Amino acid sequence: MSKIKVLIAEDDRDIIEVLRLYVESNDMEALVAEDGKKALDIVLKDDVSIALVDIMMPLLNGYALIKEIRKVSNMPVIIISAKSANSDKVLGLDMGADAYITKPFNPLEVVAYIKASLRRYYKLQGDSEEGSSGEEITVKNLTLNLKEGTLLKNGSLIPVTSAEFRILEKLMSNPNRVFTKAQLYQCISDEYFTSDENTIMVHISNIRSKIEDDPAKPLYIKTLRGLGYKIEG
Repeated sequence: MSKIKVLIAEDDRDIIEVLRLYVESNDMEALVAEDGKKALDIVLKDDVSIALVDIMMPLLNGYALIKEIRKVSNMPVIIISAKSANSDKVLGLDMGADAYITKPFNPLEVVAYIKASLRRYYKLQGDSEEGSSGEEITVKNLTLNLKEGTLLKNGSLIPVTSAEFRILEKLMSNPNRVFTKAQLYQCISDEYFTSDENTIMVHISNIRSKIEDDPAKPLYIKTLRGLGYKIEG
């Protein structure tokens, strides 16, 4: 089996070397790009498993890079940035990132995020190897295909990230059941990570923008103030 290839898109050489050290010490291959354009070239030419992306890079910034990655791949993308404002985090997740880590960071935490993200992603891809039983979940005119890892609305494909897919799988598998933000967070992260309610709010908002005719008046995912979210069956 070939090694997992981790793209490190970062223009700080010291940070590159730290990330490279921890990636390679965990038996993964590091592919390094010091600007966004080179990073995109690597994504288009190589079999990248996961990307670690800085926001402030020359030639093509991290937001633009993620937007381009999402045109060709659903692989996990983790932002690692010195920009720590909530607005930056929201924008990053809106662009299609699966997680957002702020600098300075603990390299062991980054490795843990990489492994957790890849487990979720490969489990999603691995569903295609399973039998035909339970391959699809349908709620109203939404169909989640567990075998293909796709979401359809009225038969039309709706692109979603792996994190969004996992949240939808949890909600659609249990229509009308209320899940707290912490419960939904566990779908997209390991239990030992602190629950990030703001991240879930952003993911729910992104999902609504994709599946709702009017996200301001959602017909699918309902908010129960003080409790959490449910999808109406």
